[in-house]
Formats: sequence, C-alpha cells, structure tokens
Amino acid sequence: MGVKQYKPTTPSRRFGAVNDYSEITRSKPEKSLLEPIKKTGGRNHHGVITARGRGGGNKRMYRKIDFRRDKDGVPAKVASIEYDPNRSAFIALLHYADGEKRYILAPKGLEVGDTVESGENVEPTAGNCMPLRTVPVGYEIHNIEVNPGMGGKLVRSAGVVARLVGREGDFAHVQLPSGELRMFSVRCRATIGQLGNADHQNISLGKAGRKRHLGRRPHVRGIAQNPVDHPMGGGEGRSKSGKHPSSPTGVLAKGGRTRRRKNMSSKMIVRRRKSVRYGLVTLAKA
Repeated sequence: MGVKQYKPTTPSRRFGAVNDYSEITRSKPEKSLLEPIKKTGGRNHHGVITARGRGGGNKRMYRKIDFRRDKDGVPAKVASIEYDPNRSAFIALLHYADGEKRYILAPKGLEVGDTVESGENVEPTAGNCMPLRTVPVGYEIHNIEVNPGMGGKLVRSAGVVARLVGREGDFAHVQLPSGELRMFSVRCRATIGQLGNADHQNISLGKAGRKRHLGRRPHVRGIAQNPVDHPMGGGEGRSKSGKHPSSPTGVLAKGGRTRRRKNMSSKMIVRRRKSVRYGLVTLAKA
C-alpha cells in the first residue's frame, strides 16, 4: 500500500495526496451487510447544534463489522479486502464454512484466500481472534474488548497496534498505542496482528473541498469571533486574550484533563500515557 502524490497542476493538487488503494480487491460492498446512515448535521433530537462543524458530505452506507468475533470453531476464508468510508482501516469480507458472511477489520498481511478462525485453541496468526489468556506474551494485537463479550472497543484505527506484555492472575497487561499500560480480563478477546493501511496518516487532503466531502464544515478560529461567542474573542485589533486555548464552552483545548476522576476503569490503568501539554511532555494523571 502507498500514497499517490499528484503533479502540481493546480494549487490544490500541489499539496494533495491520496491512497493508491493497491490492497483493495473489490469495489462494491456486500449488500447483505449494509445499513443506511441518517445524517444529523451535528444536531441533537431538539435540533440544537451540539457538535460544531458537521454537515454535508458524501452519502455513505454503514458496513456491519463483526467486532465480537464470537463464531468459534468455524473457519472462514477471506473473500476480499474492501474500503470502508466510515473508518480509516480497511475491512475484509469473510465467507464462513457454513455459508455466513461477515466483515472484520483487515490486519496487515491478510490476503484474499487466507483462512481465519476465532476461539480458544486457534493458531496466533494475523486475523485470528482469541482470548487474552491464550495469546502468547509479546504478540501484537488489535480490536481489544474492554469487557468480555462486549466486542472490540480499543485499537481499531488504521496502522495501530497494541502489545500483550504479560499476565498476572485473571488479568493481562497490554500496552496500548498511546503508551498507556492497562489491565484487561484474560477472558477479553483480541485479534492477532497490526491493522493495515498504515500510510493513512501520510495522506494530505490538499484543499477544503475534500474536507467537505468528509462531512466537515468550515471552522472559525475562536480569536476571530466576538466575546459573546467565544472566550478567546474580542479585543482591539489582534488580541491573544491572555487565556489558555479553549472551546466555546471554556473546555481547555490543549492538554487539559477531561477524564472523570472517579471513573471506575481508572483502577485498570497501570501506567498512564504521556501527554504533550503546552509544549512540555508531562505524565498524565487522573
């Protein structure tokens, strides 16, 4: 997989880059695994904007992804690697031996024709899903469950990977992509391997129009707004206001702690991630 850089024939082409999609083997999705997506425009059920900058964008259908991987003992063959407009990672279409079809997140190295399985006693190869109690220590994993049976919640973006660093009793220690070391129940499932499409981070949109295609509307700087609209607005001429960067509601935008202090899952964190705060690298605390 690679990134295609165009010749600078126009101002937008000069800085734009796109995915070459060399790993994609099928352009049309499986119809039985599609669901419609209703757009909200960033508004709640009262019609009030609760998420700024949302609206427009290309129409898209949701691909139903199997995050649980609970079909144990039934081998599946990889039929195709496909693009998913709802996520940065690619997805793989599986044809199970009993005739069922499911989508999964496509790990790096998974190819059409490969066989994947899920269960306690499967081989720890890319694409296979198994409980953390049977994953060999030191292996790379993704799509990790937070609670057993809930389905994978963590490590699902393109190119990311976590690592199982040890086990102690009923808990497994996993190092997440952020650097955080966290405990999970050994009954939680994870998929072996690193997620594919790692070059996604190197893609440059190049023009505002491509951002609009993604459903993102123009963003106005807080410093350019009025005091009634933003904490950083107002002032004669260009004014820095002397405040830390924040959102319109006053929430700190750079390094401010937003995690709830009494979060029950805090006890599962062994070592917190490092965060960059106002130019200084500090160890994040609860």
